[in-house]
Amino acid sequence: MFALVLLHFVAAGFGSPVTSQRSFEIDYARNCFLKDGKPFRYISGSIHYARIPRFYWKDRLLKMKMAGLDAIQTYVPWNFHEPEPGVYNFRDDRDLEYFLKLADEIGLLVILRAGPYICAEWDMGGLPAWLLEKESIVLRSSDPDYLAAVGRWMGVLLPKMKPHLYQNGGPIITVQVENEYGSYFACDFHYLRYLKNLFRQYLGNEVVLFTTDGARNIFLRCGTLQGLYSTVDFGPHTNVTAAFLTQRRTEPQGPLVNSEFYTGWLDHWGHPHNVIPSPAIAKTLSEILAHGANVNLYMFIGGTNFGYWNGANIPYMAQSTSYDYDAPLSEAGDLTEKYFAVREVIGMYKDLPKGPIPPTTPKFAYGEVKLMKVGTVTELLNYFSTSGPIKSMYPLTFVQLKQYFGYALYRTKLPRNYSKEILSSFDGIHDRAYISVDGIPQGILERRKFLKLNITGNAGANLDLLIENMGRVNYGRYNNDFKGVIVNLTLAQDILFDWEIYPLDIDRAVQGGFNHRISEKNVSTYEGPSVYTGNFSIPSGIPDLPQDTYLKFPGWTKGQVWINGFNLGRYWPSLGPQLTLFVPKDILVSSSPNNITILELEKSCGIQNCLVEFVDKPIFNKTLDYEGNFEKLFSKDLWLNPM
Repeated sequence: MFALVLLHFVAAGFGSPVTSQRSFEIDYARNCFLKDGKPFRYISGSIHYARIPRFYWKDRLLKMKMAGLDAIQTYVPWNFHEPEPGVYNFRDDRDLEYFLKLADEIGLLVILRAGPYICAEWDMGGLPAWLLEKESIVLRSSDPDYLAAVGRWMGVLLPKMKPHLYQNGGPIITVQVENEYGSYFACDFHYLRYLKNLFRQYLGNEVVLFTTDGARNIFLRCGTLQGLYSTVDFGPHTNVTAAFLTQRRTEPQGPLVNSEFYTGWLDHWGHPHNVIPSPAIAKTLSEILAHGANVNLYMFIGGTNFGYWNGANIPYMAQSTSYDYDAPLSEAGDLTEKYFAVREVIGMYKDLPKGPIPPTTPKFAYGEVKLMKVGTVTELLNYFSTSGPIKSMYPLTFVQLKQYFGYALYRTKLPRNYSKEILSSFDGIHDRAYISVDGIPQGILERRKFLKLNITGNAGANLDLLIENMGRVNYGRYNNDFKGVIVNLTLAQDILFDWEIYPLDIDRAVQGGFNHRISEKNVSTYEGPSVYTGNFSIPSGIPDLPQDTYLKFPGWTKGQVWINGFNLGRYWPSLGPQLTLFVPKDILVSSSPNNITILELEKSCGIQNCLVEFVDKPIFNKTLDYEGNFEKLFSKDLWLNPM
């Protein structure tokens, strides 16, 4: 009887249940979010778990928490988790659920940007290249083949995310549907409606779903949909009031949200390194917070495009391996002047956490390491393409070869003698081709830049094109970025045919302990694409080693580098602005020598006495201060319509 009376009192509001119901929702009447029924404003920062080694996730998240952030924002790159159709990987550095649990333990809420398209300056904007196996597919639209693939992927991802929603005891407070769709040409509301229903199906009706678009009416026209809360993004030196008025045209009531407040900007190879002054960031951030708005700092830490994950923009410009972004935390997680400037502003609007800030991790200069030439790619072809060539009358694209990343070698025979005849690509090389005849380098063809080349050789000689995929377009209408030789090539007036095409799995060979060496007397002296190897040991007698470091390439031109089988990414010091690659300590070992393997694509030191150097500071050889030009800098549509 007593229990029944007590239950009646609780139900009538005269008591409180043992546990309160967790909730996160929009209060349109008071223009704010409600967290557990109370008004709530978040200050968030972007971190991409795919660009940071799992070893360092906790360090970076703690630093973000100590800056005063309430939340983090992260993208889910579809191609990172489903590299082949129906093959899913959520292990190790791809363990998204572990990342979410870490954030929760540290006390950070999560804004999940689930895609399927994310941009993020990531290869193909996070969409898997295998989608292009249907050549006519219209990405990010209601194309049935695209929707079927999206439905299968979300049927895997979203059920994993549901237990981590805030109302289910996890850290996820909001989930973004698609990304900046208003900047895409399709303007397909059937597609957005399909995604909304799909997300609701798997996540339920309680979670806040939102969209993000640039703070312009033209972007919001096609990027928004009833039932998805509309937010905007903009950078420093923006008229904050005007930007939020743009949001208000779509969302007359509800919280003001800048989902991407740009703390810096990305780099492209061959372009100046971007540096955005801290005072500009601090000033506009303070204005946003003074409006009572919610804000996400993009990026709070950028990280690294390890391996082949960098994207590209149109007109074709590949992004660099470093995604430092001039963010408050550097690529290596270092505390910067901008970190403390942002923290000071946040401290003006809320209480900062008590306790010490995790320090910048130490770096160590291990010095020079000697490398020896193993052989050219053509000499090592059997090791890199164990299944042999695929034969085709005309060239095949990478997708047709099921070679989604990296390199492939295209070979045909010269049909007759040629003396400085023109090989024409008609801009059909995506993205760079290193040309040789019987192993003798002829030159380079490159997308948009080098479309013709003089070729000399005799009938029957091997004409080889080593094709490099430098990263797929991540933004705009040209995400369907086919790689390889995508049109027929002509030499003089002859169309070249009868191709042997070798998909190259260099990563597999290196990870398998590849250490083959052609005898020195047989190593080619030609400066064609070649492989070099060497090793170094961590010094003994020095405490706390190994430590993070940076790899420098004196005398090298362009290529790819692996340490202990881990693909660090691309280097291109001859072009810049990035001259060093970040080497996290978790890939180094002290128990045995560390192996370095380099694929140099153009020109290095020759056969021997090649050196790389480990240094303790990153080097970018150019800077450009965009002070006073922020409207142009932060207009992503300029990539589609360059001025």
